[in-house]
Amino acid sequence: MDKLLNDLLAIVGPAGVLVGDDVSQRSVDWFTGAPCQAKAIIRPRSTEQLSRVMAACYQADQPVVTHGGMTGIVHGGVANPDELVVSLELMNHIEEIDAVGSTIDVQAGVTLQRVQEAAEEIGMQFPLDLGARGSCTIGGNIATNAGGIRVIRYGMMRQQVLGLEAVLSDGTVVSSLNKMLKNNAGYDLKQLFIGSEGTLGIVTRAVLRLQPHMPSEQTALVAVPSFDALTQLLKLASRELANSLSAFEALWNNHYRLMTTQSGKHAPVLADDSPFYAIIETLGLDEAQDAEHFSLVLQQALEAGLITDAVLASSHAQRHAIWAIREDIEVLVHALKPMFSYDVSLPIPNMAAYVEGLESRLKAQWPDASKLVVFGHLGDGNLHIMITVRDDSPESRRQVEQLVYSPLKAFGGSISAEHGIGLEKKAYLSVSRTPAEIALMQRLKAALDPKGLLNPGKVITLE
Repeated sequence: MDKLLNDLLAIVGPAGVLVGDDVSQRSVDWFTGAPCQAKAIIRPRSTEQLSRVMAACYQADQPVVTHGGMTGIVHGGVANPDELVVSLELMNHIEEIDAVGSTIDVQAGVTLQRVQEAAEEIGMQFPLDLGARGSCTIGGNIATNAGGIRVIRYGMMRQQVLGLEAVLSDGTVVSSLNKMLKNNAGYDLKQLFIGSEGTLGIVTRAVLRLQPHMPSEQTALVAVPSFDALTQLLKLASRELANSLSAFEALWNNHYRLMTTQSGKHAPVLADDSPFYAIIETLGLDEAQDAEHFSLVLQQALEAGLITDAVLASSHAQRHAIWAIREDIEVLVHALKPMFSYDVSLPIPNMAAYVEGLESRLKAQWPDASKLVVFGHLGDGNLHIMITVRDDSPESRRQVEQLVYSPLKAFGGSISAEHGIGLEKKAYLSVSRTPAEIALMQRLKAALDPKGLLNPGKVITLE
């Protein structure tokens, strides 16, 4: 290892190699703050440097774990003492913005927020958006196929990527920096790396698609009397608001009450006795016209009994206050500690039965200790589930995971909607993928990473 580190030092320079306390003081888990245990952290400044780094690691049979913004929560960045971490944090430049072609070329270490701001400066927008926008990186967004709050309108990260560049485990550079919407010249190789969590290659650069800026933003928080009303409200909003609907977030009462009344952190915008709440948001071009139409749709929902109360944001501060109730994860972590976090998807009509069944099973096993909090991107079938049983032992974790994941197969659901698999969900991959699918994943892994050096043990294991 010492010889390899000296070789890597010669490639990336003294600032590109971190060891000792500079490694252990970094966390590999946002929830627990667990320290990084890797032998060293290598920080290349270019694709060429990373290519040479990986070629050296390949020759030495050295496993490598990739780090981005470290906002993931499935233990995808965990590294063992005999592994190296490759961090893309110094590859953080925006290389080009094309206002005519509606594209932006970025390095993998650029944060999502910087891309959003760069798009705004030329009167456009990058539509991917999530709570960790200030920390998460584009490389991590691509590697996990990030979702966020605007999937219902713009799709996931996969839909935002026109081209990318990646380095394979042996140092080979696959540069497919396509800028065109249409390119059917053979296999779409970028799809191999989007959502692969760094197990097939390390994304270094990307060409992202920009969208027109929408100056009109309408946001409302509404109280909903039942789950059936919630689904009918989604149907109404999808129809009446058409292409302007950009977010439809559902909050179960246990989430809304905890974030407002119980925590005292956020003032309850509406009374806390409704079984469900929803945040509805639209993006448009005409502020006056959009506001009037938005209000009319909410009035229609009120008259139909789909909502019992509503508040419309009339300023940026009010919009921020509404979204804070949805996005302030730190409140949940503090209130539910020790907490288990899950990210699942399933057909919308099955959500209520799934949640009710899960809550019933938790209470049966931990009648006095269990607490369940549910919220999510209802419009795209994604639920975030936070659970505490006041015991974070491995046995309790395994039992809770069984309760969360096992019912999903019958519903045709997924153990991961947008967070990925990492180490956290690897044992349950068969709930959502068939043996043939898993076997094909293993064949792809063996073809692109024959020595199993990239993010070893994550997602799947080579036979």
